[in-house]
Amino acid sequence: MKEFSSTYLTLLILSTLFLPISLLADHEIEQTNWNQFRGANGDGTTIATDLPIEFNEDKNIRWKTPIHDKGYSSPIVWENQIWLTTARTDGTELFAICVDLESGDIIHDIMVFDVENPQLEHPDINSHASPTPFVEVGRVYVHYGTYGTACLDSETGDILWERRNLNCDHRVRPASSPIIDDESIFLTYDGVDVQFIAALDKNTGDTIWLEHRNVDSDFGKVLKEKGVKDIEKVKKEKANDNRKSYATPTIITFQGKKQLISPAAEVTFSYDPKTGDELWRVRHVGWGWNVACRPIFANDLVYFTTGIEKRLLAVDPSGSGDVTDTHIVWSHRKGSPEIPSPLIVDDLLYMVNEGGVVTCLDAKNGETVWKGRVSGNYWASPLYADGKIYFFNMDGSVPVISVGRTFNLLATNRFDTEFVASGAVAGNKLILRSLTHLYCFEKKQDTDDH
Repeated sequence: MKEFSSTYLTLLILSTLFLPISLLADHEIEQTNWNQFRGANGDGTTIATDLPIEFNEDKNIRWKTPIHDKGYSSPIVWENQIWLTTARTDGTELFAICVDLESGDIIHDIMVFDVENPQLEHPDINSHASPTPFVEVGRVYVHYGTYGTACLDSETGDILWERRNLNCDHRVRPASSPIIDDESIFLTYDGVDVQFIAALDKNTGDTIWLEHRNVDSDFGKVLKEKGVKDIEKVKKEKANDNRKSYATPTIITFQGKKQLISPAAEVTFSYDPKTGDELWRVRHVGWGWNVACRPIFANDLVYFTTGIEKRLLAVDPSGSGDVTDTHIVWSHRKGSPEIPSPLIVDDLLYMVNEGGVVTCLDAKNGETVWKGRVSGNYWASPLYADGKIYFFNMDGSVPVISVGRTFNLLATNRFDTEFVASGAVAGNKLILRSLTHLYCFEKKQDTDDH
């Protein structure tokens, strides 16, 4: 985002003096609520200012609250409430937790679902509570993949509706987060057995439409092309591994019409969000599954990655049918991530891969502007605020860089914990979830950040 000039800021202040109070209130809510995975715009950016750059267990900390059991979902914020989910380590009970933004006190700790036979394979790869909730006025929607989805009253914590009959085999537990547009909530199920996306009525939980992923694929052919020797053994031990995926979809508006951009395994789809009709698709190359990044939209292009193949694509969304050979404007592989989502500020795209390599590209043509390195291992997606990008890693540090055409590391904040969840912003507060605690950081009056 561009820095405000003094002239522009003056005009902005004068113009807001003549706005109706209702519009000012809506504008303020839009700025301050981090209501879904990657924030109000779903792209990891915020117009918030004055966040701390340097912080730790002793510096610029407002409060620290323990969160029981295990969950990787990112915190979300609506007014004075922070919501997140967690689960028993063995997955037998799933919870929704609400924390007071000002004090850090727990307002609600709700056992939403019990699970008779939770998945227990590969316990270090994922949690049973990894999808990030979605919150709006009076409602919070919590999603645990195949284990169930529920709408809660955000004031009382009462369950208003639930669905437990949309199921798939995630193999390593769920991760795709719900999103809402108009009166619909969209849920993604890309398992090794079935793959589909569903639109539910957000008020009742009733199904509006359900669209199965129709993809012709040959797991053995990909394995052979990648040089795997014992193909039959891999196919037996990891049957249909090429069908699973974990990405959160994004709603875009292009040429006056909405599109639901939904990455799956081996193919990224665009759907009509009202009907579920497929608009276009892009086939992934090679290891095109385990997609986790959430698509972003800027410069009339849709940006997304292709899972294990770690290929970043910029696609013109004007096509129809299979547009793999016609509408990919540019692609980039070296340094692209499998799990953390990229972000775009002005005309620059920034991304961090799992090994801590940060790459800055020209968002319009894909040319590399610079490469840098921030220490650690990364699953969480970066966050942009006020000219700075915050990264959160599994080794317990939070590096901060400045945006621009050169790599500039401003600070590295270190903790004795792990960060898997992505951060959130509430006004001038930075909200972080570690494996054990929820933190709120706020710049102190007597602190001079660099």
